[in-house]
Amino acid sequence: MNAEHSHYVPPDGRPRCRWCAAAAGDAGYLHYHDTEWGFPVADDRRLFEKLCLEGFQSGLSWRTILNKREAFRAAFAGFDFEQVARFGEADVARLLQDAGIVRHRGKIEAAIHNAQRCLELVAEQGSLARYIWSFEPPALAVPVAVTESEASRALSKDLKKRGWKFVGPTTMYAFIQSMGLINDHAPGCVTRDQVAAARQRFKVPGV
Repeated sequence: MNAEHSHYVPPDGRPRCRWCAAAAGDAGYLHYHDTEWGFPVADDRRLFEKLCLEGFQSGLSWRTILNKREAFRAAFAGFDFEQVARFGEADVARLLQDAGIVRHRGKIEAAIHNAQRCLELVAEQGSLARYIWSFEPPALAVPVAVTESEASRALSKDLKKRGWKFVGPTTMYAFIQSMGLINDHAPGCVTRDQVAAARQRFKVPGV
């Protein structure tokens, strides 16, 4: 999802980022934009969840994944990566039968594999949050509509070096946007100032 200078104005008359128009009439999608997207996150489980869901989104829409998020949480033990790392072939078979999620063997196996890599990373870095936030890019005065960035390419390259899967630079840019490492809400969007204030209050892990 990219910031754009034009806006979507839903029936409540409050302008939002243009990408919200992709799910016009979907209250859950708008709520996600207003209360989650771009707000800074330091919780390891939420960060791991988003890394997994961004991987599952590959080739699909975020609306599809968002509508299945609760089913994903139930299927993947609330994205507790210590539990997911212990999933075996029986769990893969179970997940492939779960109609509530995206039943793609490669993505399911990647989520389990990435949980194992996450345990290694946390053992080395102290927390997933501390690692992720070390890739925070310099703040831009005005968002630029792009699909990847220097920071997302660096994060992607390092995660791949560590053995992670489904973490390409475009996927990592969407992750960086959504987890609040940058404020990519469009100028004039009602949520942009709220995110800016949240980022000012936010304590960067490890700093």
